[in-house]
Amino acid sequence: MFDTTRDADLFELDENDFDTLLASDVLFTGNIRFSKPFIIKGSVSGKITATSDLVIDTGATVKADIEASRVLVRGKVNGNIKGERLIFVTSTGSVEGDVVSAQLVLEPGSTFSGRCTMVK
Repeated sequence: MFDTTRDADLFELDENDFDTLLASDVLFTGNIRFSKPFIIKGSVSGKITATSDLVIDTGATVKADIEASRVLVRGKVNGNIKGERLIFVTSTGSVEGDVVSAQLVLEPGSTFSGRCTMVK
């Protein structure tokens, strides 16, 4: 799907490759900070700040502003996203908010409502 770039490894990670996982039955409200890859399968409301990768899995809902190195959106995000290297929204993903990144990829079928700013 995206294997022609240096960011392909983000798509090849499976659940066992993540140090931290927020399970599908978890509803979390507050601030999350992390420095190792993190996957959200449940619901988060608040703010997410990271120096690593974030995956919002299919079925996950996030109502938060996000800052991370790379962000893969398979679920729903309502909030602004700042992806230092990459923001990728898959065909099952939805983003409602502004995005800032060096690279933004929107697969056919994805939804995006907001402003996009590309930075070097």
